[in-house]
Amino acid sequence: MTTREFAVPVIDIAPYLRGGDATSDTECARVAREFDAACREPGFMQVVGHGLDPETLTGLTAALDEFFALPLDVKKRYRRDPAANRGYSPPKSESLSMSLGIAAANKMNDYYEAYTVGTEASSFPDHNLPENGYAANNWPEAAPGFQPGVMQYFTRAQDLARILMRVVTDALGLSKGYFDPMIDHSIEVLKMNNFALPEGDTEFAGDLTGMGAHSDFGILTVLWADQVPGLQVLDRDGGWHDVMPADGALLINLGDAMARWTNDRWMSTIHRVDPPVRDGRIQRRRSAAFFFDGNYDAVLEALPGTLAPGEVGYEPITVAENIAMKVAGLRTGVAPEASLREAARVAAASDRR
Repeated sequence: MTTREFAVPVIDIAPYLRGGDATSDTECARVAREFDAACREPGFMQVVGHGLDPETLTGLTAALDEFFALPLDVKKRYRRDPAANRGYSPPKSESLSMSLGIAAANKMNDYYEAYTVGTEASSFPDHNLPENGYAANNWPEAAPGFQPGVMQYFTRAQDLARILMRVVTDALGLSKGYFDPMIDHSIEVLKMNNFALPEGDTEFAGDLTGMGAHSDFGILTVLWADQVPGLQVLDRDGGWHDVMPADGALLINLGDAMARWTNDRWMSTIHRVDPPVRDGRIQRRRSAAFFFDGNYDAVLEALPGTLAPGEVGYEPITVAENIAMKVAGLRTGVAPEASLREAARVAAASDRR
């Protein structure tokens, strides 16, 4: 089998920030073509011209540093019921590969720690929304600069995700506003990760996993990350590749919803994280993943024109059902009952690691 060259394209989406679309603006049409090509092959891209100013990113990193520098016993005060998907997750409390039903080879959970916030039900007063998808946030008073720094970034990421959905609509050749009824009360989550040696450990044990192989659960993910090695992406040929953000760029990857909508014309991006070890110490790495998941009741089934005659698509499932299935593995170790295409891709690649 011939392995295709792997490269993460950099796409300037500034034309869409000016309000155009592919039918009226040749530059937007170019962006849509580049986006489609990126989604068909690597399934991963970097975007520039995204409109997020340096001050917003500086505020985010300062917020992360303020909270994660707190003592572990203080951070643990902000744990929440895992079903709520809000608040603090200590090191080794989650296993992302289990969201695909794949147990880590070392039988241990991932060593990262994280803090999760998201849209609340009160943001959509005209809808009767379930608590588990739109839970109240759990802001840490022990880090007073955390909430304002995080919320400024969260708001900008919300705007960017909706701009990207206009690009998605054009790239798939759908009518303007096609996705609007599926994202008008979208589940949106920001998960901030700190990859560092867990408190109390003095040196790297050699059997820890930063973040196991997984796909994201929703439509797309906007990822800010340090320029520190560790992130790897699985290509369509089963090879793992290192990815590091370019200066000023944000990383964009696709989630399960997009794969189900397009019947894998655009696959969900399988990725993992293992920051490098220097002199027996893990090199610290930070990231913030904004998950744009869609309405909890949006149905994930093949979009118009996606299936060829006689082709069988994914079994229809709602956004909430898909998330619940994946989170059960992540937080409780309960493997999904369904046979997942993403899990098969990881299994096929395991011998080529």
